[in-house]
Amino acid sequence: MPVDDPTAVLKGEVVFFHAFDVAYELKRGDLKTLLGKPLVPHQPGVSKGSPRQQLFYLPRMAQLDPVTLRTPLGDATAQRIVKVLPIGAVSITLRVPFAVAALEGLIPFHHPAFAEGVIKAHALVLAEQLRKELAPSAVRPAEELPEGEDYQVYCLETPDEAFHSEEWFRLHRRTIAALVTQESEPQRLSHQEARESTSRYLTYYQSDLVVADWDAALVVDRPGDFEETLYAMELANLQLEELIAYDRIIDAALEKSYADLMKPPKSSRRKGLLPHLREVRIDLARFSDEISNITKFFGDWHLARLYDTMSKRFHLADWHRTIDDKLKTLDDLYEMLKQEHNHRVMLVLEASIVLMFVIDIVLLLTELGKRWH
Repeated sequence: MPVDDPTAVLKGEVVFFHAFDVAYELKRGDLKTLLGKPLVPHQPGVSKGSPRQQLFYLPRMAQLDPVTLRTPLGDATAQRIVKVLPIGAVSITLRVPFAVAALEGLIPFHHPAFAEGVIKAHALVLAEQLRKELAPSAVRPAEELPEGEDYQVYCLETPDEAFHSEEWFRLHRRTIAALVTQESEPQRLSHQEARESTSRYLTYYQSDLVVADWDAALVVDRPGDFEETLYAMELANLQLEELIAYDRIIDAALEKSYADLMKPPKSSRRKGLLPHLREVRIDLARFSDEISNITKFFGDWHLARLYDTMSKRFHLADWHRTIDDKLKTLDDLYEMLKQEHNHRVMLVLEASIVLMFVIDIVLLLTELGKRWH
């Protein structure tokens, strides 16, 4: 069904987020344009209750030229937005409009032929262009493009003023579950799975709704109010990608440390291990602060509840715990090597003191021998 079809009942857009870690860090202030478009601060706007102070990070973004894509409903003009963060992450957003007669009409949007063959393929091309363009401004740029993290959001415009989101949710729960779990046949989903995958839903007004799961989400709201919800989801997806990158850095550091520990204490690699671990600890502490600064959604306001829901769906707390455990292992290695180094230094100092005493005694005996003769 074409987007401008007057018989369509449900209208909106499918938003595809793609997050990539392209460098350890991006130099601040170096970038003015990206892919030929000016970089400007992203302003999501806030339509629902929130603190006076804006607590979340606002990255810079570039609005790229629209592109025509072949969608399950025919050709459509997709909007393209790119955001960059100082921690070396980029987020690519593709927004594809739709108009369907029923909610089931959105299911083809997550079929691999479109989601992977069209959307992901386009995002990968853009990401590779970004990686190459950002390389001069990057600290330790990625040699190869990582797999990245994807997330899909179905944004459905509130049908009319009398629309009651929670009643509509109860009527269409199984189909909504199929959308957010990316299943093709809603009728095959068990009652338990339908309830579990849609259990974390939020409403603010009677006419809005957010249902979030691991792979996708459904947002029902007025068109002008989508932005803040989408931004919270995008940041959570970015944070997941950065935590995964963070985990890879720690794994590499631990693997190198274990390999170096197997070397003899006097080997050159073993000698450089302590400075290497010290550098890694400092880098990771800074990296952890940067990740935390991406999202500061605290309190009971709407976006904080939404971010908390996304965080639980993405298991961000589990990632943090895993990383903290590995950091503790890294710290233990550092302390062990530091103690070993200090022990060797003390042995050298003690040996030097003993040697000095021996030399003094030898000199004294030599002097006495001369006087005796």
